[in-house]
Formats: sequence, structure tokens, C-alpha cells
Amino acid sequence: MKKDIEIPVAKDVHVVIIREWNDEFLSKDWNAYLINNRTDTIEMTIVVSKGFDEDKKTSTMRHGIGVLEPKSFRKIEFLQEEVLALNNEFFVTFFAENKLFEKRFLFPKHTIAEDRLTTIPIIDKEGILAKD
Repeated sequence: MKKDIEIPVAKDVHVVIIREWNDEFLSKDWNAYLINNRTDTIEMTIVVSKGFDEDKKTSTMRHGIGVLEPKSFRKIEFLQEEVLALNNEFFVTFFAENKLFEKRFLFPKHTIAEDRLTTIPIIDKEGILAKD
């Protein structure tokens, strides 16, 4: 019976952290983004995020992204400087191809830093790609 269960693998969907200028507060902020690098639309997209380590944890945040067109991106949330010292985890769940997909992304503690920035495709800004 277990051999009949198909678990689809979520590919070409990414979570990135971008360092960008905030005109309202006149500061550089860290923001999490979801990228759909697939050739099809993803629907009913939900992102659940939290920060944690051995003795600290943040609140669990839930974000309803909804529909995300192919080769596009959407902002998930702002990250405060204090949570960069924690492991930051993002669970992304979405429908595509009439199937439910789920993928976990992790930014280990102290890995969100200026010296790790690279150019992120589609967004075309400097950022950090999550480990999946």
C-alpha cells in the first residue's frame, strides 16, 4: 500500500532573504521572498515561518500568498535583526499540477549576513538563497 502513495517533489520554488533599502524608515532591511521559478502557476500558496534555537523561539507566522505566476516572486515578511541569530525556517505549501506540494527551507543561524550576499535570479537583487 505504501508503494502506491506518490509524494511529489517540489522543484523550482525558493525562499530567499534580500537586503534592500526601505524608503519609509531610511534603512537597509532584511526581507524574505518566495520565488516561483516554475513554468506553471502555483496556487493556494501558504508559507509558515518561525525562528528557533536551543533555548529561544519566535512566534509562528502564517502567510497566505495565494496565486503566484510562473517566473515571479512575492514578499513574505520583514526579518528583524534579532532573529538573524536564530535558525529561520520556512515551510511552503502549494497546489500545482493538481497535486499538493510542500517544501522546507532553512537559514541556519548567523548565515543571514552581508558577506554572504549573491545576485538572486528573477528578483535581480542581492540576497541569500535558503538551504532546502
